[in-house]
Order: sequence, then C-alpha cells, then structure tokens
Amino acid sequence: MPLGPDWRAVDLPEIDTLPSPVFLRSQRLPARHSFLPHTHRWRQLVYATAGALLVQAPDTWCVITPEQAVWLPTGVLHATGALHDAEFRNLYVDAALALDMPEHCQVLAATPLLRALIVELDAIGQRQESADYTARVQQLIVDQLPRLPRQDVHLPWPKDPQLRILCEALYAQPADPRDLPAWGAALGASARTLSRRFERELGISLRDWRTRLRLIRALEWLGAGRAVTDVALELGYASPSAFSHMFRQAMGCSPSDWRRGECG
Repeated sequence: MPLGPDWRAVDLPEIDTLPSPVFLRSQRLPARHSFLPHTHRWRQLVYATAGALLVQAPDTWCVITPEQAVWLPTGVLHATGALHDAEFRNLYVDAALALDMPEHCQVLAATPLLRALIVELDAIGQRQESADYTARVQQLIVDQLPRLPRQDVHLPWPKDPQLRILCEALYAQPADPRDLPAWGAALGASARTLSRRFERELGISLRDWRTRLRLIRALEWLGAGRAVTDVALELGYASPSAFSHMFRQAMGCSPSDWRRGECG
C-alpha cells in the first residue's frame, strides 16, 4: 500500500550513475512527506540520524529511528516517508561489489563504528582527501555491513489476495475485533486454513502481526500530533495505560516521550 493521501509527495533527486562504488547522500524530510515508490540499480542502506522513517516495500514495512537502518537490495520497489521531521543518510553500494547481505529488506542496528565511518565519508566529500584514503574508508564500510546486528521489527505484507484483504482492512481499522473464525467466515475459508496460510506466508501469527501493525500505526499517528488517548482508543486498546505498556515494551520509552523525540 502506498503512504496515505494525507502525506505530501516529494520529488526524488535523480542519480543516473553512482559517482563511486560506495556513495553517500545526506537528506532531510519534513514530517508526513515522502518519496514516491521507486527502485535503484544499486543496493541501498537507509540510515536515520534524527526523527523516524517509514520505509515501505511490496512485502514488508519498516519503521526506523536513530541508530537503525534498513537494507534494500537492488531493484526493490520502495517508498520512504518521515513520521517525524527526519534526517537520514542514504548509502548506495554498487551491485557489482561482492557483498554477503540479505536479498530482502532488513532492519539493522547501526553500530557506533558504522556511524563513525559514515560521518567520516560524509566529511570527506566536503574536504580534499586522497583517492586512496577515500577508498579505504569506503571499503571499511562495506566490510561492516554484513556484521551489523539484524533486528526483527518489520511488518510483513502478504501477496495472497485474501490475506491482503484482511491486512488492508486491519490497516484501515486496527481496532477491528474480528478473530480468525470471523475472518474465515468473511473470506470463505476456515480459521485453521487462514491461520496456516498467514503463518506460512508472513512467518508470524495474526496476533503478532496485529501487534506490529498497531505499533506502526501508533508511530504514524503520534508523529501527526494526535493525542495519546485518541491513538490508544483508535487502535482498540481498553485504556491509554495498556497502549503505553505495549509501546514502552517495543520502543523503550513512553508514547509522549517518543513524540517529543526523547526516546533513548
């Protein structure tokens, strides 16, 4: 699904070819602005330095906050939007470079060493340095990429038409209380069949998927300035405290602190 109609599209800066095998570009996006879906002929690491980003690909959605990154293989259609005013760096890696990285979208922890190397590569572009030194920094970054810890915080998105109907309905109304038997009746499948198909394609249960969906919608709505109580009720929680408990477990801070940019 594309980012919603209340988001403002931003033109994507064009790059026809990479100036070097490892190329860095720093960018900013205001809250609720997004780059429309697009692809690259190279691999990409999207690294958030401030704010929060939502990265959507056909089969997964990822929310990243500072000190996280998303790995995007060559040719993956994706859209990137800012839940908060966001600053981030795009690291482009030539597809010809040998690199042991996933062939699917993956959320990664941006380690202190990688962050320092990216800062140095960014600084190199603003001062005179030898080509040999620049190449060494680029190679160190490439060496670090496979070593980055992987984080399982994405929201998988189905290809199966019936499962898409279910997931799109829950995205639109995350408080929808229907359980698997009710959804099975609506979609013409048994609860057991629906459960098996859901877990086989998405790798998690419907219950766990709902929890991840509610977190992503919470981040989206809090970033839009909605009150914590309103978000909690819209997501189907019985009370703001129940919502805050889920949020704190997932994000390590309260919803109010996250909205003020005070997480971590």
